[in-house]
Amino acid sequence: MNYEPAFILTLRLDPSAQDFFDQLRQRHFPPERNFLKAHLTLFHKLPPTEDTIKLLDNLTFCPFDVEITGLRNLGNGVAYSVKGQELDRLHSSLKSIFSQHLSPQDSQGFRGHITIQNKVSPGQAKSLLAERAADFQPFIASASGVDLWEYLGGPWIYKDFFPFR
Repeated sequence: MNYEPAFILTLRLDPSAQDFFDQLRQRHFPPERNFLKAHLTLFHKLPPTEDTIKLLDNLTFCPFDVEITGLRNLGNGVAYSVKGQELDRLHSSLKSIFSQHLSPQDSQGFRGHITIQNKVSPGQAKSLLAERAADFQPFIASASGVDLWEYLGGPWIYKDFFPFR
């Protein structure tokens, strides 16, 4: 399989929220495809260079809260929608910094989400969506930084954490 090495950037959430999403992903994601913990991807394909690491190391964001606002049907899966002004500002700022290197997917509009199920039948997704939406209440999670991952054609390899300060 051919692939192009890349960095993937995700948002780091507080341990309680991370645990909540990890448990749901463990329960509902097809086991043969579940190589990762739950995550909110900010960018899918950044240049795998030292310059990228330096730019992330110089991020000047304070920790902030995000709101988990609801659930989304992904067609073949389910995700929780994540929103927040500071999240949008972070994404916008990074999009500007990396504008010359963004893939078509990363150049599109940003809709923060955490996938708990994917690669299932539309019926399975619809059923889980109804189940999870029945008693859903919006809640707040805290973001403390960004995690950098390396994509090498399969499961991601953890690279580094860049805390907000």
